[in-house]
Amino acid sequence: MSDHHRGAWTLHRRDDGGLLADLVVTGGDLPWLNARVDPREGLAEVRPLFAEELRLLDGIDEDVESWERAYDAVRNAVTLRYPEGQEVPEFLLHIDGNEAWWRRSDEPFDQEDA
Repeated sequence: MSDHHRGAWTLHRRDDGGLLADLVVTGGDLPWLNARVDPREGLAEVRPLFAEELRLLDGIDEDVESWERAYDAVRNAVTLRYPEGQEVPEFLLHIDGNEAWWRRSDEPFDQEDA
């Protein structure tokens, strides 16, 4: 495993960089990683954004625009950082209770499809 898969990734508030949670990797099936969420003060404020995103993900085939708006709200609220501390340029992160799973990229996902 590379260093990116060791240690805790961290979730931060986008506006002030405050730590919201440690994401302790428990496994995964690349490109997805799975983690335990160790919440910090402030995570409760963004949990509704993740809950709404997951709710709309279930119906993404019927309404992709609503899911995209919900995920944009998540991305506008939080940043994800590697265990080494640098910010992840692009990521798709889901949080459900004390479980998180995500995939990440060093390039915007839209460019992968081009």
